[in-house]
Amino acid sequence: MSTQAVTATVGNGRMSKIFGGTVTDGVWTNIRDTLSDTNLGILIPRAPVNFIQAEYAAGLMAYRIQNAQSLAVSRRGWGALEDYSCFKSSMIPTYAIGSDDMIQVYSQPVAQTDECNALAWVHTTKGVELYEALGIADNTATEMKTALQDQSFGDAAFNSTLTQISICLNDGANLDKVEFIDSAGGVVLTIQGDARIPSPVTNGGISAYYNLMVPNMGLQVTKGFTMKITVTPN
Repeated sequence: MSTQAVTATVGNGRMSKIFGGTVTDGVWTNIRDTLSDTNLGILIPRAPVNFIQAEYAAGLMAYRIQNAQSLAVSRRGWGALEDYSCFKSSMIPTYAIGSDDMIQVYSQPVAQTDECNALAWVHTTKGVELYEALGIADNTATEMKTALQDQSFGDAAFNSTLTQISICLNDGANLDKVEFIDSAGGVVLTIQGDARIPSPVTNGGISAYYNLMVPNMGLQVTKGFTMKITVTPN
């Protein structure tokens, strides 16, 4: 499997710590302080933090703060390509670091020519799940499934309400649209996407972190629903 170097700067307006290392793509990996080789919760317990600037070498990356004992996830988000991080966009609701907290990342590389890799944070009334699709062919509607259990949207989110979604494609890819399809094959909802910074498309993209962010949703999810995305080449 491929690997890449990643970092995450965690802090507030008075202090910050840098966590990082070389991680294996496609696996949630705990990263430690680059100076002391210490976990997040041990290094700065009870410290209030309000930003996480996560960066990766090539491809795309999600991050989360997770409690090592309860496995509860308190904060989550996206990384930016190295040297394209935006401080304002990396701010999070203030959170006091717990003594058992870890910062973890989940990366994927750039796909081969004419293909794309994608991740999505999907928020429903059941919780928040990371979805994934790999090797997506250009101009082909492709289903996204949960990254860990490989479940379809309808199976994972059955009998819940979709409240928010954000989608991130690997560097240089364009998101044409995301579609939510019912069990009869009917398209219930279509939302258009965008490029992501940096993009070879002139004036393409408004975010270094995602190709699409949709808050305040209210889609009722029933059995048989699927979520499909279509990507276009640059």
